[in-house]
Amino acid sequence: MSIKHTSKINFEISLDENKVPEEISWTAADGGVNDEASKAIMLSVWDHKKKDTLRMDLWTKDMPIDEMKQFYHQTLVSMADSFERATDDLKMSATMRDFCDYFAENLKLKK
Repeated sequence: MSIKHTSKINFEISLDENKVPEEISWTAADGGVNDEASKAIMLSVWDHKKKDTLRMDLWTKDMPIDEMKQFYHQTLVSMADSFERATDDLKMSATMRDFCDYFAENLKLKK
């Protein structure tokens, strides 16, 4: 009988009186992350029964707009990379990356 290994990723969100995030920290012991601060999180979970995505997007009230734009850009780029690995659809992955370039150019993210 094989021993099953499990892994946990934990997020702790400190909220103000209006339930707006003030601090975000996360821990992923298997990844060597322990109580690391963050300013934003995007989490997507696939509900295979409903064939729908459940989402949670949080950011602290002191997250700078310029960093939020960079966070979105980097997330979009990583989604294109992940999509290519998951589907081997090179054409659509390239199209997604073209959009990422357009996004970065229009937000003046690339120097």
